[in-house]
Amino acid sequence: MYIDSYNSRGFTVNGNRVFGPCALFPHSVLQWNVGSHQDITEESFSLFWMLEPRIEIVVVGTGDRTERLQSHVLRAMRERGIAVEVQDTPNACATFNFLCHEGRVTGAALIPPPGGTSLISLGQATE
Repeated sequence: MYIDSYNSRGFTVNGNRVFGPCALFPHSVLQWNVGSHQDITEESFSLFWMLEPRIEIVVVGTGDRTERLQSHVLRAMRERGIAVEVQDTPNACATFNFLCHEGRVTGAALIPPPGGTSLISLGQATE
C-alpha cells in the first residue's frame, strides 16, 4: 500500500483515486465516514482491530494541522494493542509510506487537507 498523492478532494493510493476521507489497511482501502477530527470515535476506528492482519499502528491525518483526538478513543485503541500516531495529513501520508516501506503492519485514517494544499507525488519526498 502506497499513498501516491493527496489534495483537498482525496488521495491517490496505489494509482487509484479515493475521494474524501479514507481508511487504509495492508490490503485494502475504504472510504471513511468522518467529516473532521471531531467525528473520530471508537466506532469509526473499529475496523482497525477487527480485520486481519492485526494492525500494529494507525497513522491518523487530521487535515492541514494536527488536532487532538478524544482521550477515550485513544485509550480504546491502546487497550486493543494498537498504537496511534496523530499528525497533520501531509506528514501522516509520509509516515504511513515510510512505515509500510519498513514492513510494519500499518493502517491509516486520513482526512484530506482543505483548500489549496496538495502534493503531486509523495514518491519524491520519501526517496
